[in-house]
Amino acid sequence: MRVPEVGRAQARVVVVQLASGRLLASARLLDAAKTLATPGSTLKPLVLYYALNAGEWNPERRVACSRKLRIGGHQMNCSHPQADPMDAEQALVWSCNAYFATLAARLPQGELERALSEAGLLAATGLVKSESVAEFRKPSTVEQAQLAALGVEGVRVTLLELAEAYRHLELELEREPADGAARVVRAGLKESASYGMASAAGLGGVSVVGKTGTAEAEQGGPTHGWFVGFVPAERPSVVVAVYVPAGHGADAATVAAAVLSRSPLRTR
Repeated sequence: MRVPEVGRAQARVVVVQLASGRLLASARLLDAAKTLATPGSTLKPLVLYYALNAGEWNPERRVACSRKLRIGGHQMNCSHPQADPMDAEQALVWSCNAYFATLAARLPQGELERALSEAGLLAATGLVKSESVAEFRKPSTVEQAQLAALGVEGVRVTLLELAEAYRHLELELEREPADGAARVVRAGLKESASYGMASAAGLGGVSVVGKTGTAEAEQGGPTHGWFVGFVPAERPSVVVAVYVPAGHGADAATVAAAVLSRSPLRTR
């Protein structure tokens, strides 16, 4: 697959084969391998799957959200529509910060790092000869754990590591598709890319299952955006990951759609 020049000139793009982990295509690969950035809401599916699979969280539990949230000096207001208290699937669709902050506060100490490590997020991928390795600061307070789970403080990753973590997640979802954790996470990701926060990614003529994320550097400044997803949704064969160094998750999803619109995976 060839990645054309699309969207923002600085966008980094990687396309990884699901089964083998082989890098199939890329744009600005060296930047993708070297740039460490806070991953924002792209961590939510990884944390949710771990918590459900480990029996640390009930997917039917509902959390109310006022759309206003402040944690440790960070304003983490939600951008989703006003809604009734959400369960796990709905919270993933709409990327509810209040829900995932509540979940993170309930995880035993050390479990967040374990969740991200088991997903392969915190280690070099081996996709290129020289790459940066994720940084993770062990949370010492509940607020620090919440901010890390929301991907805004205490964790920085590369696009390659994020693509590999989502590849691992999809393989887990496929291993036991009828399992409760797998069903909830897949449904949430599918609906997110259908009508939720990642819906722009589905405009490229290829069905998508995925998640966006928006964050800023820990010291502040402009936001950057992410999109990571599996395609095609019905029978995934590749992971598509996009990082936009200045923008939002919706911008990264738009770049992903443009890439997919010119790919062999396009069916319409």
